[in-house]
Amino acid sequence: MRSVDEHLADILLTVRSLAPLEIELEGALGTTLAEEVASPVSLPPFDNSAMDGYAVRAEDVAAAPVTLPVTGDIAAGDGRPLVVGPGTAMRIMTGAPMPEGADAVIPVEWTDGGTARVTIERAAPVGNAIRGAGEDVRAGDVVLPAGTLIGPAQLGVLAGVGRRRVLVRPRPRVVVISTGAELAEPGTPLAPGQIWESNSYTLVAAVREAGGDGYRAGIVADDAASFLDQLDAQLLRADAVITSGGVSMGAYEPVKEALGPLGTVRFDRVAMQPGMPQGFGVVGEDHIPVFALPGNPVSSFVSFMLFVRPALRKMQGLPAGPTPTVRAVTASPLRSPRGKRSYLRAVLAADGSVTPVTRQGSHQLAALASANALVVVPEDVTEVPEGATVEVIPL
Repeated sequence: MRSVDEHLADILLTVRSLAPLEIELEGALGTTLAEEVASPVSLPPFDNSAMDGYAVRAEDVAAAPVTLPVTGDIAAGDGRPLVVGPGTAMRIMTGAPMPEGADAVIPVEWTDGGTARVTIERAAPVGNAIRGAGEDVRAGDVVLPAGTLIGPAQLGVLAGVGRRRVLVRPRPRVVVISTGAELAEPGTPLAPGQIWESNSYTLVAAVREAGGDGYRAGIVADDAASFLDQLDAQLLRADAVITSGGVSMGAYEPVKEALGPLGTVRFDRVAMQPGMPQGFGVVGEDHIPVFALPGNPVSSFVSFMLFVRPALRKMQGLPAGPTPTVRAVTASPLRSPRGKRSYLRAVLAADGSVTPVTRQGSHQLAALASANALVVVPEDVTEVPEGATVEVIPL
């Protein structure tokens, strides 16, 4: 058997970052910047009011309470050249440009709210409630470096510096194919010996949660030719393919039968539990990565977390490596087979303790759904006492 680390290393050595493309800002959420973005202007581009109130000269309100004549109103977007003279005030709205001569804003809450004359109850220092030009960003400043994952805040910055289009590495398009004659679509009647197919739903959701675009390709029976037909059809829209099932040592293993002879997909036993049978390689003229995962629901999900998720990060142009772990204290003793790295489903609590769920079978999806973490037990450890510190993968 090969180790988990060896299998992941081969995957990350093979998978490549997706080529950059320029897209509209509305479609950039979840993509990765492939260029450095600088601001062409200062932000804000002009001094403006941070509050609704009155633009004044600070020296005119130093002896507050004072009453000043109001010489006009300034709304946000007002481009007129306005001036506040000595001993006067102008009503100003949030975001409106500061008039010449004014060096402070008095919040309306400090006044009687007058429109012709205003009584100001409190003094204010120079610069009060004013957003200075360039206070956030100066013209020419880099606001986002290449390699930044674009979330809502990053989209706002891009729009704020005037970008309509941006060069990014796109979200990977990942097709999921489930294999097995025993599988039936959810919502359809079960024939004798059948179960409802769940892996593709789990894996597509995991792809989307990891920043990719996931697609179900339906169920393929235990037939290598049918599997190859489905695979060929899906390669046109896929940056990667995930299969579940058909990779074990028994008969009727369509994925192994179909891909093994190609010579570009390797099938191995990996020293892990759950998820020992694994396959990985590339297919087609474009060398599309194929992750051949085992069919047991827990095995396929754990395999995704360990192998597919890091690969998707590399495809997005993000730092990629072993799935991150945190340290926790186990609330009960643990057991693990020698020679395999175990991933025990568990509940990680806010106090830093972790408790394994009672059912650890690779087919027990309900137990996985009740867990929020995987406890990692190394290959050379067979027993872990209660109270020991362990490595945990949060889900």
